[in-house]
Amino acid sequence: MERKDHMDAFGAAALIAFALHLAFNQVVIKVTSGGFAPVFQAGLRSVGAVVVLLIWMRLRGISFGIPRNALVGGIVSGLLFTFEFLFLYSALDISTVSRSSVIFYTMPVWLSLMAHFLFPGERLTIAKSVGLLLAMGGVVIALADRGGGQVSWAGDLMALASAFCWAGIVLCVRLTPLSAVPPAQQLLFQVVISAPILLGLSVFLGPMMRDVAAIHVAGLLFQIVAVASLGFLVWFWLMSIYPASSVASFSFLSPVASVIMGWLLLSEDVAPSVWGALVLVATGIYLINRKPRNAG
Repeated sequence: MERKDHMDAFGAAALIAFALHLAFNQVVIKVTSGGFAPVFQAGLRSVGAVVVLLIWMRLRGISFGIPRNALVGGIVSGLLFTFEFLFLYSALDISTVSRSSVIFYTMPVWLSLMAHFLFPGERLTIAKSVGLLLAMGGVVIALADRGGGQVSWAGDLMALASAFCWAGIVLCVRLTPLSAVPPAQQLLFQVVISAPILLGLSVFLGPMMRDVAAIHVAGLLFQIVAVASLGFLVWFWLMSIYPASSVASFSFLSPVASVIMGWLLLSEDVAPSVWGALVLVATGIYLINRKPRNAG
């Protein structure tokens, strides 16, 4: 498809579907942790993604190489990717999908704050500043609520650290020659680096296998094929067609869908304060990514 300067019905439908897809993946990670320890699960996902990406790139005739000047950026992004999912999988193991997702999907908030200082053309406007304050208020509310089941400071802080790592990956791509590297090669670099580190760390974090059943294996395969490899390639493809700001504006749907799915599919008890935090975070993300009225 050719590059478009506005969002159309196909793009909107695809991005809504992708937001639901990512939200469902949070539930899948939580369920799969019943069979595989979280860090071991993340490592297996990266190994599987390496295989899928290599096959896909070979069939598409995409080079496996990466320019020498992008190696440092690739390594840094790979390390950030490693710790992003180490923290996220661990958070989902000891906390609820709803709490972890509300905090994890604040990534655009921290990215916007960092971009304000790093990129002159991306200063915080009044609307973005209001969005930033709303979203940060939502995080404070979520962190302050210590009631209910599966609530831990460790889980909350790891979800927050995961969001910071995710924002760091975006900055790494934008600030280094890695920005000129095709998305498939970027993703391959990240999963290749993360696989051995995550698997190595899992050896020291207790039993790697739990009560493995067919549903856990299916969940792992879903993460490998539908998310970590082909899923993110679809995301990059959408980014190549539609304006980045328009694509980003749909990001507020993921935390909303994650909380609802955790509530519906896992019967999680979502406290009123978490619902309130969700509204603030989603509204904040929308304001941060909203296209200015006077923009062409």
